[in-house]
Parts: sequence; C-alpha cells; structure tokens
Amino acid sequence: MSSEQPQGGDRWVFGYGSLMWRPGFPFIDRRTAVLHGRRRAFCIYSVHHRGTYERPGLVLGLAPGGAVRGVAYRVAEAAWPEVYAYLREREQPTETYFEAWSKLRIDGNGEAPALVFLSDRKHGQWAGALTLEQQAQLIAGASGLSGPNIDYLRDLVMHLREDGVRDHAMEALLKMVEAREA
Repeated sequence: MSSEQPQGGDRWVFGYGSLMWRPGFPFIDRRTAVLHGRRRAFCIYSVHHRGTYERPGLVLGLAPGGAVRGVAYRVAEAAWPEVYAYLREREQPTETYFEAWSKLRIDGNGEAPALVFLSDRKHGQWAGALTLEQQAQLIAGASGLSGPNIDYLRDLVMHLREDGVRDHAMEALLKMVEAREA
C-alpha cells in the first residue's frame, strides 16, 4: 500500500460498504473489484451516521486479513478535486479511517491503484473483532444522522446479493438484529 496518490489522469475509488450502493459522486465507470489483505467487518463504533456518543452503533471498516469484494469507481481527472473533497467529508466525520492508495484487481481492467479508506486500529472508535452476538447487540436499536443502524446492515446484505456476493456472516447478523428489534 502506498500513501501517495497517482499524479494526473483518472483515478479509482474503492467502495466496500455504502459507497457500493450510494456513491454520491460522478463517475465514468463502475466495476466489481477485489482488495487483498483486508476484509469487510463491522469493526468501527458509529457515533455519527448510525449511532451517537450515548448509544454507539457499528459501521463497516476494512479489518486486516483476507480479501474483500467491492466496487471500483473510475473518476475523471477533471472531477477528482471535487470528488475527493466530498469523500473526505463523507468518510471522515470523526477520522476513524486513514487513506491509502492500494492495488485492486478490477474486473475487466486488471490491477490499478485506488483510493481506499482503511480502518485506523489506533482510533478510539475501533471496535476490533466482535462476535456476531456483540455486533447484533450494538446494531439493534442504534440510530444516527443517517438513520437506523439496521437499515445500513439491510442495505449491505441486499446490495451484496444484487452484486452476486453471498456473505453468510452478514446474513446471519441481519437475522439476529431483526430478532432483537422484533
């Protein structure tokens, strides 16, 4: 992983959570992509979008290990400054992530560097490796500026399925949270 962004030309952005279904920025191409060395996990306490300081929820991060299938967006060079500013505001309200330029395997495009927001394991909102039961307890009933935490989990499971990805752990987690909220 490199901390330096490519100079000039179009740039890629990697989404593994809500960026997959709600990018919120202009792009010229969207492709399925894989990032090696990280995995999708509910490992960040949410005190902004899906919870509060009084009642934290959980949001996704990229925890070390494995590989994660997500989406790569190609952003035109002319749009990059505006898109980058938008992404920093959206992804960094409490600076729980750090930016890296990581190589992705992009379907139909080979390997390319992409902007990736990685979980900062030294940040106070790092939840670490939680059991599914602990995750369900935190997600059930939590809500923040972007709405109920369970909606984020439902969107994730639904959009992963639409992209042909069955994540059995996330599906099991959703069932556990739905049972708690029933």
